Amino acid sequence: MRLVSLDLANFRNYAALHFEPPGGVCVFLGRNAQGKSNLLEAISLLATGKSFRAAREVDLVRRNTPLARVAARVRTRNADVQVACIITRVGEGARKRFLRQGRTVPYAQFLGGISAVTFMPADLQLVAGPPAVRRRFLNVALSQSDRAYYRAHASYTKAVLQKNALLRSPAGADRGLLATYNQQLGTAGAQVIRARAAYVRALDREAAAVHARWVGDDQQLRMAYASSPALPDGDISPGAVLRALENALETISGAELARKMSLVGPHRDDVTFWLGDQPLARFGSQGQQRTAVLAAKAAEYALLAQATSEAPLLLLDDVFSELDAERRRSFMGSIEGCEQAFVTSTDAPDVASLGEASMFEIDSGRLYAKATA
Repeated sequence: MRLVSLDLANFRNYAALHFEPPGGVCVFLGRNAQGKSNLLEAISLLATGKSFRAAREVDLVRRNTPLARVAARVRTRNADVQVACIITRVGEGARKRFLRQGRTVPYAQFLGGISAVTFMPADLQLVAGPPAVRRRFLNVALSQSDRAYYRAHASYTKAVLQKNALLRSPAGADRGLLATYNQQLGTAGAQVIRARAAYVRALDREAAAVHARWVGDDQQLRMAYASSPALPDGDISPGAVLRALENALETISGAELARKMSLVGPHRDDVTFWLGDQPLARFGSQGQQRTAVLAAKAAEYALLAQATSEAPLLLLDDVFSELDAERRRSFMGSIEGCEQAFVTSTDAPDVASLGEASMFEIDSGRLYAKATA
Protein backbone atom coordinates (compact mmCIF):
# COMPACT_ATOMS: atom_id res chain seq x y z
CA MET A 1 0.00 0.00 0.00
CA ARG A 2 1.30 3.43 -0.94
CA LEU A 3 0.03 6.93 -0.30
CA VAL A 4 0.16 8.64 -3.69
CA SER A 5 -1.18 12.05 -2.69
CA LEU A 6 -2.43 13.86 0.39
CA ASP A 7 -4.50 17.06 0.38
CA LEU A 8 -5.30 19.13 3.46
CA ALA A 9 -7.51 22.19 3.74
CA ASN A 10 -7.89 24.03 7.06
CA PHE A 11 -6.77 20.98 9.00
CA ARG A 12 -5.07 21.92 12.29
CA ASN A 13 -2.41 24.50 11.37
CA TYR A 14 -2.46 23.65 7.63
CA ALA A 15 -4.32 26.21 5.55
CA ALA A 16 -3.66 24.16 2.42
CA LEU A 17 -1.29 21.37 1.47
CA HIS A 18 -0.85 19.12 -1.56
CA PHE A 19 1.80 16.47 -1.02
CA GLU A 20 2.87 13.61 -3.27
CA PRO A 21 5.15 11.53 -1.06
CA PRO A 22 7.76 9.19 -2.52
CA GLY A 23 7.90 5.54 -1.58
CA GLY A 24 10.12 4.23 1.16
CA VAL A 25 10.78 6.22 4.32
CA CYS A 26 9.70 9.89 4.48
CA VAL A 27 11.16 11.82 7.40
CA PHE A 28 9.60 15.10 8.58
CA LEU A 29 11.89 17.34 10.60
CA GLY A 30 11.10 20.55 12.43
CA ARG A 31 10.70 22.26 15.75
CA ASN A 32 7.85 21.39 18.07
CA ALA A 33 4.34 22.68 17.26
CA GLN A 34 5.05 23.21 13.54
CA GLY A 35 2.68 20.54 12.21
CA LYS A 36 4.70 17.31 12.02
CA SER A 37 2.31 15.29 14.17
CA ASN A 38 -0.66 16.98 12.46
CA LEU A 39 0.45 15.52 9.14
CA LEU A 40 0.59 11.98 10.51
CA GLU A 41 -2.69 12.57 12.32
CA ALA A 42 -4.33 13.40 8.98
CA ILE A 43 -3.11 10.17 7.40
CA SER A 44 -4.22 8.16 10.42
CA LEU A 45 -7.64 9.84 10.31
CA LEU A 46 -8.16 8.45 6.82
CA ALA A 47 -7.30 4.94 8.04
CA THR A 48 -9.26 4.79 11.28
CA GLY A 49 -11.75 7.66 10.92
CA LYS A 50 -10.55 9.06 14.24
CA SER A 51 -7.77 11.24 15.57
CA PHE A 52 -5.07 9.44 17.52
CA ARG A 53 -4.72 12.37 19.92
CA ALA A 54 -7.55 14.94 19.74
CA ALA A 55 -9.87 15.07 22.74
CA ARG A 56 -12.37 17.13 20.71
CA GLU A 57 -12.87 16.66 16.97
CA VAL A 58 -13.59 20.35 16.54
CA ASP A 59 -9.92 20.94 17.38
CA LEU A 60 -9.05 19.37 14.01
CA VAL A 61 -10.57 22.38 12.22
CA ARG A 62 -8.25 25.32 11.72
CA ARG A 63 -9.12 28.34 13.84
CA ASN A 64 -11.70 30.73 12.38
CA THR A 65 -12.66 28.39 9.54
CA PRO A 66 -15.98 26.51 9.17
CA LEU A 67 -14.65 23.13 8.09
CA ALA A 68 -11.56 21.05 7.41
CA ARG A 69 -10.95 18.56 4.63
CA VAL A 70 -8.47 15.68 4.50
CA ALA A 71 -8.24 13.68 1.28
CA ALA A 72 -5.87 11.14 -0.19
CA ARG A 73 -5.29 8.79 -3.07
CA VAL A 74 -3.83 5.44 -2.10
CA ARG A 75 -2.50 2.75 -4.40
CA THR A 76 -3.43 -0.73 -3.25
CA ARG A 77 -2.71 -4.09 -4.86
CA ASN A 78 -6.16 -4.05 -6.49
CA ALA A 79 -6.79 -0.43 -7.46
CA ASP A 80 -6.34 3.21 -6.51
CA VAL A 81 -8.61 4.27 -3.66
CA GLN A 82 -9.73 7.86 -3.10
CA VAL A 83 -10.81 8.68 0.43
CA ALA A 84 -11.72 11.88 2.23
CA CYS A 85 -12.99 13.14 5.56
CA ILE A 86 -14.73 16.48 6.01
CA ILE A 87 -14.99 17.87 9.54
CA THR A 88 -17.57 20.66 9.92
CA ARG A 89 -18.05 22.89 12.94
CA VAL A 90 -21.45 22.46 14.57
CA GLY A 91 -21.89 24.71 17.57
CA GLU A 92 -19.16 23.81 20.06
CA GLY A 93 -18.59 20.45 18.42
CA ALA A 94 -18.02 18.99 14.99
CA ARG A 95 -19.57 16.54 12.53
CA LYS A 96 -17.58 14.27 10.21
CA ARG A 97 -18.51 13.11 6.73
CA PHE A 98 -16.63 10.27 5.04
CA LEU A 99 -16.17 9.73 1.31
CA ARG A 100 -14.85 6.86 -0.79
CA GLN A 101 -14.33 7.26 -4.51
CA GLY A 102 -16.06 10.64 -4.25
CA ARG A 103 -19.26 9.31 -2.64
CA THR A 104 -20.44 9.80 0.92
CA VAL A 105 -20.43 6.50 2.83
CA PRO A 106 -21.22 5.44 6.40
CA TYR A 107 -18.27 5.18 8.74
CA ALA A 108 -18.44 1.37 8.77
CA GLN A 109 -18.02 1.31 4.96
CA PHE A 110 -15.25 3.89 5.08
CA LEU A 111 -13.05 1.66 7.22
CA GLY A 112 -10.69 -0.55 5.25
CA GLY A 113 -9.90 1.85 2.43
CA ILE A 114 -6.51 2.60 3.98
CA SER A 115 -4.69 0.53 6.57
CA ALA A 116 -2.05 2.08 8.80
CA VAL A 117 -0.15 1.32 11.98
CA THR A 118 0.60 4.34 14.15
CA PHE A 119 3.32 4.39 16.79
CA MET A 120 3.74 7.41 19.09
CA PRO A 121 5.48 8.02 22.43
CA ALA A 122 2.26 7.40 24.39
CA ASP A 123 2.28 3.83 23.04
CA LEU A 124 5.39 3.15 25.10
CA GLN A 125 2.97 2.99 28.05
CA LEU A 126 1.24 0.00 26.48
CA VAL A 127 2.73 -2.40 29.03
CA ALA A 128 2.49 -0.37 32.23
CA GLY A 129 -0.22 2.19 31.42
CA PRO A 130 -3.92 1.93 32.32
CA PRO A 131 -6.11 -0.82 30.77
CA ALA A 132 -7.86 1.74 28.54
CA VAL A 133 -4.61 2.14 26.58
CA ARG A 134 -4.54 -1.57 25.80
CA ARG A 135 -8.24 -1.72 24.92
CA ARG A 136 -7.77 1.16 22.49
CA PHE A 137 -4.84 -0.71 20.96
CA LEU A 138 -7.08 -3.71 20.32
CA ASN A 139 -9.97 -1.61 19.01
CA VAL A 140 -7.84 0.30 16.49
CA ALA A 141 -6.11 -2.83 15.23
CA LEU A 142 -9.27 -4.91 14.88
CA SER A 143 -11.51 -2.19 13.43
CA GLN A 144 -9.16 -1.72 10.46
CA SER A 145 -9.15 -5.39 9.50
CA ASP A 146 -12.66 -6.48 10.53
CA ARG A 147 -15.74 -4.34 9.92
CA ALA A 148 -17.87 -6.83 11.83
CA TYR A 149 -15.75 -6.11 14.89
CA TYR A 150 -16.31 -2.38 14.53
CA ARG A 151 -20.08 -2.86 14.28
CA ALA A 152 -20.16 -5.16 17.31
CA HIS A 153 -17.99 -2.83 19.38
CA ALA A 154 -20.05 0.23 18.41
CA SER A 155 -23.27 -1.59 19.35
CA TYR A 156 -21.80 -2.74 22.64
CA THR A 157 -20.50 0.73 23.54
CA LYS A 158 -23.89 2.31 22.83
CA ALA A 159 -25.65 -0.26 25.02
CA VAL A 160 -23.19 0.28 27.89
CA LEU A 161 -23.78 4.04 27.81
CA GLN A 162 -27.55 3.53 27.81
CA LYS A 163 -27.38 1.00 30.63
CA ASN A 164 -25.18 3.25 32.77
CA ALA A 165 -27.57 6.15 32.25
CA LEU A 166 -30.43 3.92 33.37
CA LEU A 167 -28.52 2.71 36.44
CA ARG A 168 -27.85 6.33 37.45
CA SER A 169 -31.47 7.38 36.97
CA PRO A 170 -32.85 9.13 40.10
CA ALA A 171 -36.12 7.28 39.60
CA GLY A 172 -34.39 3.92 39.79
CA ALA A 173 -33.64 1.40 37.08
CA ASP A 174 -36.53 -0.10 35.14
CA ARG A 175 -35.87 -3.87 35.45
CA GLY A 176 -37.48 -4.67 32.09
CA LEU A 177 -35.36 -2.10 30.25
CA LEU A 178 -32.29 -3.25 32.15
CA ALA A 179 -32.90 -6.79 30.94
CA THR A 180 -33.17 -5.52 27.37
CA TYR A 181 -29.83 -3.73 27.63
CA ASN A 182 -28.20 -6.82 29.15
CA GLN A 183 -29.46 -8.88 26.23
CA GLN A 184 -27.89 -6.41 23.79
CA LEU A 185 -24.68 -6.39 25.81
CA GLY A 186 -24.55 -10.17 25.77
CA THR A 187 -24.94 -10.49 22.00
CA ALA A 188 -22.55 -7.69 20.98
CA GLY A 189 -20.15 -8.20 23.88
CA ALA A 190 -19.66 -11.88 23.05
CA GLN A 191 -18.61 -10.93 19.51
CA VAL A 192 -16.13 -8.39 20.86
CA ILE A 193 -14.65 -10.85 23.36
CA ARG A 194 -14.24 -13.61 20.78
CA ALA A 195 -12.53 -11.29 18.30
CA ARG A 196 -10.20 -9.87 20.94
CA ALA A 197 -9.33 -13.30 22.32
CA ALA A 198 -8.43 -14.64 18.87
CA TYR A 199 -6.45 -11.51 18.02
CA VAL A 200 -4.42 -11.53 21.25
CA ARG A 201 -3.56 -15.19 20.68
CA ALA A 202 -2.21 -14.33 17.22
CA LEU A 203 -0.50 -11.22 18.58
CA ASP A 204 1.11 -13.28 21.34
CA ARG A 205 2.63 -15.72 18.84
CA GLU A 206 3.87 -13.00 16.50
CA ALA A 207 5.27 -10.73 19.23
CA ALA A 208 7.03 -13.65 20.95
CA ALA A 209 8.75 -14.58 17.69
CA VAL A 210 9.87 -10.99 17.09
CA HIS A 211 11.06 -10.61 20.67
CA ALA A 212 13.05 -13.88 20.49
CA ARG A 213 14.85 -12.70 17.34
CA TRP A 214 15.93 -9.57 19.18
CA VAL A 215 16.93 -10.83 22.60
CA GLY A 216 17.00 -14.64 22.37
CA ASP A 217 14.86 -17.32 23.99
CA ASP A 218 16.08 -16.97 27.58
CA GLN A 219 12.97 -15.06 28.65
CA GLN A 220 9.92 -15.52 26.47
CA LEU A 221 7.55 -12.61 25.94
CA ARG A 222 3.91 -13.56 26.38
CA MET A 223 0.69 -11.62 26.01
CA ALA A 224 -2.52 -12.81 27.67
CA TYR A 225 -6.09 -11.63 27.22
CA ALA A 226 -7.85 -10.93 30.52
CA SER A 227 -11.49 -10.91 29.48
CA SER A 228 -14.40 -9.68 31.57
CA PRO A 229 -15.79 -12.14 32.48
CA ALA A 230 -13.06 -14.78 32.54
CA LEU A 231 -13.61 -17.58 30.04
CA PRO A 232 -13.76 -21.11 31.50
CA ASP A 233 -10.82 -23.14 30.14
CA GLY A 234 -10.16 -20.41 27.57
CA ASP A 235 -13.07 -21.64 25.43
CA ILE A 236 -13.86 -18.93 22.85
CA SER A 237 -16.57 -20.80 20.96
CA PRO A 238 -19.64 -18.60 20.35
CA GLY A 239 -21.88 -20.48 22.75
CA ALA A 240 -19.34 -20.62 25.56
CA VAL A 241 -18.53 -16.91 25.42
CA LEU A 242 -22.18 -15.88 25.26
CA ARG A 243 -23.10 -18.11 28.22
CA ALA A 244 -20.19 -16.80 30.29
CA LEU A 245 -21.16 -13.17 29.66
CA GLU A 246 -24.90 -13.71 30.21
CA ASN A 247 -24.24 -15.58 33.48
CA ALA A 248 -21.89 -12.84 34.68
CA LEU A 249 -24.40 -10.10 33.86
CA GLU A 250 -27.08 -11.93 35.83
CA THR A 251 -24.84 -12.71 38.80
CA ILE A 252 -23.56 -9.17 39.20
CA SER A 253 -26.85 -7.34 38.61
CA GLY A 254 -27.34 -6.59 42.33
CA ALA A 255 -23.91 -5.02 42.65
CA GLU A 256 -24.50 -2.95 39.51
CA LEU A 257 -27.76 -1.60 40.89
CA ALA A 258 -26.01 -0.70 44.16
CA ARG A 259 -23.01 0.96 42.51
CA LYS A 260 -25.03 2.44 39.60
CA MET A 261 -22.58 1.33 36.93
CA SER A 262 -21.93 -1.58 34.58
CA LEU A 263 -19.34 -3.82 36.18
CA VAL A 264 -18.75 -6.64 33.71
CA GLY A 265 -18.13 -6.87 29.97
CA PRO A 266 -15.40 -6.10 27.43
CA HIS A 267 -15.31 -2.43 28.45
CA ARG A 268 -13.39 -3.78 31.47
CA ASP A 269 -11.05 -6.10 29.55
CA ASP A 270 -7.28 -5.97 29.77
CA VAL A 271 -4.17 -7.48 28.20
CA THR A 272 -1.23 -8.53 30.36
CA PHE A 273 2.41 -8.78 29.30
CA TRP A 274 4.71 -11.41 30.78
CA LEU A 275 8.44 -11.97 30.53
CA GLY A 276 9.07 -15.53 31.51
CA ASP A 277 6.86 -16.10 34.56
CA GLN A 278 6.97 -12.47 35.74
CA PRO A 279 4.34 -9.78 34.97
CA LEU A 280 6.26 -7.22 32.93
CA ALA A 281 4.38 -4.18 34.26
CA ARG A 282 5.46 -4.94 37.83
CA PHE A 283 8.92 -6.44 37.48
CA GLY A 284 10.25 -5.42 34.07
CA SER A 285 12.82 -2.67 33.60
CA GLN A 286 11.97 0.31 31.40
CA GLY A 287 14.17 -1.16 28.67
CA GLN A 288 12.41 -4.53 28.84
CA GLN A 289 9.00 -2.87 28.74
CA ARG A 290 9.95 -0.78 25.71
CA THR A 291 11.32 -3.80 23.88
CA ALA A 292 8.03 -5.61 24.56
CA VAL A 293 6.04 -2.66 23.20
CA LEU A 294 8.16 -2.58 20.05
CA ALA A 295 7.56 -6.31 19.58
CA ALA A 296 3.81 -5.80 20.04
CA LYS A 297 3.73 -2.97 17.47
CA ALA A 298 5.78 -5.02 15.02
CA ALA A 299 3.31 -7.86 15.54
CA GLU A 300 0.37 -5.49 14.98
CA TYR A 301 1.95 -4.44 11.68
CA ALA A 302 2.50 -8.06 10.59
CA LEU A 303 -1.06 -9.14 11.47
CA LEU A 304 -2.62 -6.18 9.66
CA ALA A 305 -0.50 -6.99 6.59
CA GLN A 306 -1.74 -10.59 6.75
CA ALA A 307 -5.38 -9.53 7.14
CA THR A 308 -5.31 -7.08 4.22
CA SER A 309 -2.80 -8.99 2.06
CA GLU A 310 -0.55 -5.96 1.73
CA ALA A 311 1.80 -3.86 3.81
CA PRO A 312 -0.01 -1.06 5.69
CA LEU A 313 1.32 2.46 5.96
CA LEU A 314 3.62 2.97 8.93
CA LEU A 315 3.29 6.21 10.94
CA LEU A 316 6.01 6.88 13.53
CA ASP A 317 5.31 10.07 15.43
CA ASP A 318 8.46 11.29 17.20
CA VAL A 319 8.94 7.87 18.72
CA PHE A 320 12.61 7.44 17.79
CA SER A 321 13.65 10.22 20.13
CA GLU A 322 12.46 7.91 22.92
CA LEU A 323 14.49 4.90 21.74
CA ASP A 324 18.19 4.09 21.56
CA ALA A 325 19.79 3.30 18.19
CA GLU A 326 19.72 -0.46 18.72
CA ARG A 327 15.97 -0.54 19.37
CA ARG A 328 15.33 1.71 16.36
CA ARG A 329 17.25 -0.64 14.09
CA SER A 330 15.60 -3.72 15.57
CA PHE A 331 12.11 -2.31 15.10
CA MET A 332 12.63 -1.14 11.51
CA GLY A 333 14.32 -4.43 10.64
CA SER A 334 11.26 -6.32 11.84
CA ILE A 335 8.88 -4.44 9.52
CA GLU A 336 9.43 -6.62 6.49
CA GLY A 337 8.06 -5.41 3.19
CA CYS A 338 7.29 -1.90 4.43
CA GLU A 339 6.48 -0.01 1.24
CA GLN A 340 6.03 3.40 2.83
CA ALA A 341 6.73 4.86 6.26
CA PHE A 342 6.28 8.37 7.63
CA VAL A 343 8.52 9.44 10.50
CA THR A 344 8.55 12.70 12.46
CA SER A 345 11.47 13.97 14.51
CA THR A 346 12.88 17.20 15.90
CA ASP A 347 16.46 16.11 15.17
CA ALA A 348 18.02 14.43 12.15
CA PRO A 349 20.39 12.27 14.28
CA ASP A 350 17.36 10.53 15.80
CA VAL A 351 16.50 9.03 12.42
CA ALA A 352 20.03 8.42 11.13
CA SER A 353 19.62 4.68 11.73
CA LEU A 354 16.80 4.53 9.17
CA GLY A 355 19.27 4.56 6.31
CA GLU A 356 18.22 6.03 2.96
CA ALA A 357 15.17 8.26 3.37
CA SER A 358 13.46 11.25 1.80
CA MET A 359 13.81 14.25 4.08
CA PHE A 360 11.32 17.09 4.50
CA GLU A 361 11.11 20.09 6.79
CA ILE A 362 7.88 21.39 8.29
CA ASP A 363 7.61 24.97 9.47
CA SER A 364 4.34 26.64 10.52
CA GLY A 365 2.16 24.26 8.54
CA ARG A 366 4.31 24.41 5.39
CA LEU A 367 6.21 21.48 3.93
CA TYR A 368 9.58 21.81 2.20
CA ALA A 369 11.78 19.17 0.57
CA LYS A 370 15.12 19.01 2.38
CA ALA A 371 18.32 18.39 0.47
CA THR A 372 20.24 15.30 1.58
CA ALA A 373 24.00 14.95 1.59
